[in-house]
Amino acid sequence: MHETLLTAEPDSSAESLLPPDMLDFLACRTPDAWIAWALDNPELLLIDHAQCEKKAASTAMSLLYRYVDQPLLLSKMSQLAREELLHFEQVVKLMENRGIQYRHLSAARYAEGLRRHVRAKDPERLVDILIIGAFIEARSCERFARLIPHLDAELAKFYRSLVKSEGRHYEDYLMLARQQAPAAIDDRVAFFAEREAELIVTPDTAFRFHSGVPA
Repeated sequence: MHETLLTAEPDSSAESLLPPDMLDFLACRTPDAWIAWALDNPELLLIDHAQCEKKAASTAMSLLYRYVDQPLLLSKMSQLAREELLHFEQVVKLMENRGIQYRHLSAARYAEGLRRHVRAKDPERLVDILIIGAFIEARSCERFARLIPHLDAELAKFYRSLVKSEGRHYEDYLMLARQQAPAAIDDRVAFFAEREAELIVTPDTAFRFHSGVPA
């Protein structure tokens, strides 16, 4: 895969793939240092991407099991789990075609860094989990868009397709958070936006799809 990743200058049109509300939702853009780090670690990029898709499906399934009395949540999470598993299969197939062996990687600090702030009791607990889901999906979309101008044609096309589906997941998570909340969630969204941005711009020692900048 080292041979197929490109190092072209960033395309300013990449962000045009993203809806303005998603860009406003995120408190910062992915730093250029992370993009360079990703291009230096093409195998890890795909391996951890595959893990992220699998974890996203697992999160959706856990919500399906825990909140059986929520019809709209059940419908949205069922669809999301299927799509995330399909994306997992697609990433694994890309890896196989490129001679990259799928293996376990230690988790990034990103998701845990957000979930440590989840409140203990429902409905606040569920609202926080759904808001975090929206941030994870939005950040994934933003990183796909930032990476696309640098990638070979096959991978760029695949990531373009993911921007649309992951963008829908972001919208669904945010809609469900608003539905479940007994009051407006603006303050809670702002709180998690700050925490998420801190994780994105601070140093990390290991590259991951959702890692911060290189230490």
